[in-house]
Amino acid sequence: MAVPEIFEPQPDPPEFSPAIVIGTGFGGAVAALRLAQAGVNVTMLERGSRWPRDPQRAIFTSEAAPDGRGFWHRTSWISGSGLPQYFDDFGGVLDLLPFDGLDVWRGACVGGGSVVYSGVMIEPEQHFFEAMFQGKLGYAGMHDVYYPRVRAMIGVSAMPDDIYDSPFFQHSRIWDEQVRNAGYTPQRVDTAWNWNVLRDEIAGRSRASAILGESSFGNANGAKLDLTQNYLPRAEQTGRAKIYPGQQVRKIGQQADGRYVVTVEKLDPTGAVLASRALVTERLFLAAGSVGTTELLLRARGDGSLPLLSDKVGEGFGSNADAAVIRSGSLGAFVQAAPCASRIVDESGPLPVSLENWWTPGSPDLGVIASLGMVADPTRGRLHLTDDRIALQWPGNQRAIDALRPVNDRIARANGVPTGIWPAVPDVKASFTGHPLGGAVLDEVTDNHGRVKGYPGLYVIDGALLPGSCGTANPSLTIAALAERNIEAIIASGS
Repeated sequence: MAVPEIFEPQPDPPEFSPAIVIGTGFGGAVAALRLAQAGVNVTMLERGSRWPRDPQRAIFTSEAAPDGRGFWHRTSWISGSGLPQYFDDFGGVLDLLPFDGLDVWRGACVGGGSVVYSGVMIEPEQHFFEAMFQGKLGYAGMHDVYYPRVRAMIGVSAMPDDIYDSPFFQHSRIWDEQVRNAGYTPQRVDTAWNWNVLRDEIAGRSRASAILGESSFGNANGAKLDLTQNYLPRAEQTGRAKIYPGQQVRKIGQQADGRYVVTVEKLDPTGAVLASRALVTERLFLAAGSVGTTELLLRARGDGSLPLLSDKVGEGFGSNADAAVIRSGSLGAFVQAAPCASRIVDESGPLPVSLENWWTPGSPDLGVIASLGMVADPTRGRLHLTDDRIALQWPGNQRAIDALRPVNDRIARANGVPTGIWPAVPDVKASFTGHPLGGAVLDEVTDNHGRVKGYPGLYVIDGALLPGSCGTANPSLTIAALAERNIEAIIASGS
């Protein structure tokens, strides 16, 4: 009843396409646009729905009390308050995939992770970038060409002063004051938010969304500049790229003639399987996210469909050392808006860390000041198949916790406030990641531009290429910029 559009009959993809892109997130959207601009007809397959935009309707679920529109076929989760929440089983926009010791958050809708992320688009510092890629990827080209290209396409900018000074960002001002009291200098960060829509929310011209702490389940009024407002419509406007929602890819393989076969199930928004088909393509681009792309490769190697795949598939997986970092006892921020204003970087400890101003959804004011912590942590796991299910060997994030805790403690001491929320929420919680990376690492499973070794016409073009970390930065900008770099080279070479 809330979103009848997603129940409308969806078209079927063609049996043959010159190029198929699996996934509509940052890597897939970039690849589809550039291929289409180069004259290639592209079929984009997306397992989730295509959710509409509306300045007034509550298209998506709320952050404080989510329902099934929030989650991809999941019926409960533990909220930020530490309390369980329950809802209906439905094909929502956020897939929470539980592994032993780590929950992975990933997008499940047209636009992929860009719909459910916080909108932060940070370029890693050069020395972090170089430490991460170990000479496999040059910083100069990314900094001079590809990072700027993505920022311009999406419309990235820092928070304007009038937004920062509004009542909805008091928590951001408290956050900045607290880190300054601890001797840090907060840096204003680049984000993918439309500040005019936030101004409309503040003035009552648009339904309140971003200013009420909505982000993790989407912003239907267009406040967040997700990929459905830039790369994806630009690709469709060429007339050569088409998006097919509700297409769950189950496996990939190769025919005797060298073309690739993609087995898909057509789903309706409730998860019911409507049909199963095999699609054929000359060029297959994997952009299903770190876990999704790696799972398809592991299955293809395991069942013999692509037997020449590297033994390194599944290795190099990392969580970007994500952690929720909490201080309490800071009353005064009754409503906390979602866009991030600031970050700090601390390199004084054994591992470099960053903290970003985060938000706490809902009210009443619990005095909570939250940060998203990220650490340049070398901890890596390995994705593999167990009983035909994707599994993760994960050593845990204790090093990240140990690196973040002293920074948070320093800020808390400087402001006379406690850490964590006693007794329910710890001060540093690293049992989740919204930034899964690795599994098909650049220059290991693929060549230096994402071409899968041993299989001409097969490419990885998403976060699976990154070596488990983005050097204390949110990886969305780097994933998109790397996709711009790689697809440019692939098109130029013709293969």
